[in-house]
Amino acid sequence: MTTVTVLHPGSMGAAVAAQVVGAGHSGLWVSQGRSRATQQRAEEVSLTACASLGEALDASDVVLSVCPPHAAEEVAAAVSHHRFSGLYIDANAISPQRMERIASGIRPAPVVLDGAIFGPPPTAQRTCRLYVAGVEQAMELAHGLFNDTAVEVRSAGDRIGSASALKASFAGFQKAARTLAGVSHALADAHGVGDLLTSEAKAMVSEILSDPDYLPSVAARAWRWAPEMLEIAEALRAAGLPAEIAEATASVMTRWEKDKDEYGLPLTEVLAHLRQGS
Repeated sequence: MTTVTVLHPGSMGAAVAAQVVGAGHSGLWVSQGRSRATQQRAEEVSLTACASLGEALDASDVVLSVCPPHAAEEVAAAVSHHRFSGLYIDANAISPQRMERIASGIRPAPVVLDGAIFGPPPTAQRTCRLYVAGVEQAMELAHGLFNDTAVEVRSAGDRIGSASALKASFAGFQKAARTLAGVSHALADAHGVGDLLTSEAKAMVSEILSDPDYLPSVAARAWRWAPEMLEIAEALRAAGLPAEIAEATASVMTRWEKDKDEYGLPLTEVLAHLRQGS
């Protein structure tokens, strides 16, 4: 049995932790400073609470970091303040450059795996993919954690940053395209031709523009997506590619800050929030 500390059990982290526990491993979390909602998620997936990070790390073989992108380095730095020398899996949606900084800066030099999660939070009915990059032995341990679970572990090679680059490549299109659809529908809505745009978009092969009903869920998650787009911008710049689309997308997403976690908002209200001053 392997002991895993999950930092921190949000919706994705808790779902992944449930798979770890379901596979027969021990799951820990740090309750200090966390919200009641986080506590409830941790309890629902049978994670054992620890009063401090030091207590959790002393008992752990693996740390699994699943947090908003902007907090990834802060979480790694907190681990660095303790004498943890096990396996550190960073499964956050960050740029390859940030991943490299974390891998080179975390102390006292635990084994680090670069990770990237694709798909929805795993359950008994649906699976996700966890791509990992790093040394082979560490990747084998990651595979072992999720044997016969709804998390399919896949290799992204031995280079730290590769899994993060894969995530940035995929999410850069996926999230930017959905945000652009929101802008397009907002413009059409402002001129009273939203229905015509939807009708015309149905002739397209892609369904992104022809199904605006999902946009409230985009607005509800924009507070997490905007930092990820800035990570993607960093990755694009490092590759000699234009970063403006990712930066512009992040800027647009800030107009949805008031919609944080409000999945039930009407589409018309979500579109209105994209307009300056709304």
